[in-house]
Order: sequence, then structure tokens, then C-alpha cells
Amino acid sequence: MTPEGRVKNKVKAILKANEIWYFMPSANGFGKVGVPDFICCWDGKFFAIETKAPGKRHTLTANQQVQIDLIQKAKGWALVVDDEQQLIDFIDQIRDLK
Repeated sequence: MTPEGRVKNKVKAILKANEIWYFMPSANGFGKVGVPDFICCWDGKFFAIETKAPGKRHTLTANQQVQIDLIQKAKGWALVVDDEQQLIDFIDQIRDLK
């Protein structure tokens, strides 16, 4: 398994443990280019997660950055994680918004 694949598995486990609905868009060339790896909804809040291999958090492609910008412009949250603690911290922050 790739380093990014290990991060994705940890993200899945965290989302499931927190009962957060998610969808992973297909990356087979039929979807929209640059869409984050996870599309999520929790307690009426929309967010997307782009996963990267450890140490690669700041290596977005131009297409990924465009999609993240569009999500944020639409008042959704979009985050890039290369470590599961980043997602845990984010969940704690939005949990406090309840």
C-alpha cells in the first residue's frame, strides 16, 4: 500500500468512528478533475478532504487547488491532510460549532 493509501485508510476509520457520511469519488477519468478524495457531510456541514502522503500536504495540483477554492467559495470546508491528527483536530473544531 502506498503512503497516501495508508492515510486514506486512517481517514476512513476516523470518519466511520465519528459516524460521518462520506463518499469517495471515482478517480478513473470519468469524474471531475481535482475533486478531493473524500466528500463528507456531518450534522448539516459539508466538507471535503484531500489526502496526501506524509510530508506532502502542500503539494496540491492546480486542479485540486481550483476545486478546493470553489468549495470554500461555496461556504463549504475543504482540507488537505497528510496525518490523521489534522482530521481529528478539524472534527473537534466543527464539533464545537454544534
